[in-house]
Amino acid sequence: MFFAFWGSLVIGGITAYLAEKWDFTHHGYLQAIIIATGSVVLLYMARVMFGISFGSHGVNAIVGALGALILIPSEVIARKRRNKR
Repeated sequence: MFFAFWGSLVIGGITAYLAEKWDFTHHGYLQAIIIATGSVVLLYMARVMFGISFGSHGVNAIVGALGALILIPSEVIARKRRNKR
């Protein structure tokens, strides 16, 4: 269980790094890694407490990291558009 948690964090960080490197998101490397690891921790805790998962720990880490990286920028962009009007 302990190694699965740290492995999930590493996979989430790598996913965030690759998302930034391939111009999938535009946060910056450090911010993307922080966002992704936060979502990986939340998804890991949901798996431990409630049994909610998408498969193995690695798949959960990738889905959680990409989900957060997709949702957070779209919310920021929408907020910027509303503030311009």
